[in-house]
Amino acid sequence: MPRAPSRPPARLALDDGSVFEGVAFGDLTPRTIDGEVCFNTSLTGYQEILTDPSYAGQIITMTCPQIGNYGVNEIDLESAGIHARGFVVRELSHRVSNFRADSSLEEWLERNAVTGIEGIDTRALTRKLRVQGAMNGVLSTDPALSHADLHDRAVAAPGLVGIDLVKTVSRSEPGRWSEDLGGWAPIQGPVQAAEDRLKIVAIDCGAKHNILRHLVDIGAEVAVLPYTAPPEQILEHGPDGLFVSNGPGDPAAVGRTIENLAHLRGKLPIFGICLGHQLLSHALGARTYKLRFGHRGGNHPVQNLHTGKVEITSQNHGFAVDIDSLEQAGATPTHINLNDRTLEGFHHREEPVFAVQYHPEASPGPHDARYLFDCFREMIRTGVSPGGEAMDTAQRTRNRVEQNGNGS
Repeated sequence: MPRAPSRPPARLALDDGSVFEGVAFGDLTPRTIDGEVCFNTSLTGYQEILTDPSYAGQIITMTCPQIGNYGVNEIDLESAGIHARGFVVRELSHRVSNFRADSSLEEWLERNAVTGIEGIDTRALTRKLRVQGAMNGVLSTDPALSHADLHDRAVAAPGLVGIDLVKTVSRSEPGRWSEDLGGWAPIQGPVQAAEDRLKIVAIDCGAKHNILRHLVDIGAEVAVLPYTAPPEQILEHGPDGLFVSNGPGDPAAVGRTIENLAHLRGKLPIFGICLGHQLLSHALGARTYKLRFGHRGGNHPVQNLHTGKVEITSQNHGFAVDIDSLEQAGATPTHINLNDRTLEGFHHREEPVFAVQYHPEASPGPHDARYLFDCFREMIRTGVSPGGEAMDTAQRTRNRVEQNGNGS
């Protein structure tokens, strides 16, 4: 059994005065970083979680008691680098056992200058966050700082509310995305001629790679634009549809994108995921609010309100859309979270606009909601937003194709 290397002590201090003591791993340079401390209940998928741009500004606690036993690789990245501010685990595995692994989790964090802490009671920490809500905190490997110093820094941390974190993760220049799901697709469909492919513009608020792969997989040429792209730049691409991606932070702070989306309403079909769901809600005139501890994990039950069917979903968000204000804005809820009854999806009653709060692309997580990308394709072709019945038809068709290898 490999022995853990000698590593310095580390501390995680919360803004309520709590201090958890453990051992550092990853980048061992004496440092103190701040962020909102949250927890994720996924058992696997730490590499995808750490590289999800939606985690910018956050210190992630994994509730699974051992993390790192299958290492990391260069394929399962959801962006170009790690966006989480810090990483908290109960036990770091020092043995890597997976044929796809290129390095250990610890080596990878060190290369990316990210500090983690292990050896703390993550169960106690998670219970505190669940009861009291997500808190600002600091993760420190600096022995010169007292507990009181760390508490002061935690209290002074900016948090997420009112801050535009999208600017830290969105691309600065337009680009193209051509990679599809490849060997990970449930079934390989026929190759479409270039003239038959849809043109989709994706607004990059921190888009995960697997979302963009799914857009290509439904037969689209995908142009990816910065989150500040004005309506005229978007329309210059001649898109058949517009996609608004996931991303970090407070949606109300991303005013420029909200204003741009409001101008694009009615001009082309629009689909949003996660932060995109919230930004579209604001563009319609709805409101958002901060959840007590957010939804982060790979097993959140969501119900389709039209069919009554339940999807197990991957989620990562700390804000939610106010249902009453959304309905007043002309939209109808399509999905609801069965844990806390918060909104998980909507479609507009008159315009070709729909969105979901969760992650149908998974990565990590279940694929129950993959059919929503098919709904987007059909909305582009018909110009009608997919209500519950249309979503149910797409879901049944997708299931049949994946089981039988064709649509017959």
